[in-house]
Amino acid sequence: MVARFYAAVATDPVLRPLYPEDLGPSAAHLAGFLVQYWGGPTTYSDERGHPRLRMRHAPFAIGPAQRDAWLAHMTAAVEVSGAGPEEQAELLAYFAQAAEFLVNAP
Repeated sequence: MVARFYAAVATDPVLRPLYPEDLGPSAAHLAGFLVQYWGGPTTYSDERGHPRLRMRHAPFAIGPAQRDAWLAHMTAAVEVSGAGPEEQAELLAYFAQAAEFLVNAP
């Protein structure tokens, strides 16, 4: 799911400017966060500290266009992830909430 998402980010004119040249570390961070958030090992927090999503994203102007592009790519990634319908619904509800939470610009 994370690989599919970052493949889309790599070519997205709205999102690409928000990410470093090398998307590998960003993908690894997202994967680690998601594993931990959904009940897996705490490796993400062990390595990076508390997730503090809003603080970590504060340096980037995230407005409605960025939110919508991010959520569209994440939705597409979830839909091809192999997760069942209930899991997809739960993931998408979380991602919609997270995307809205990170908006910090008009």
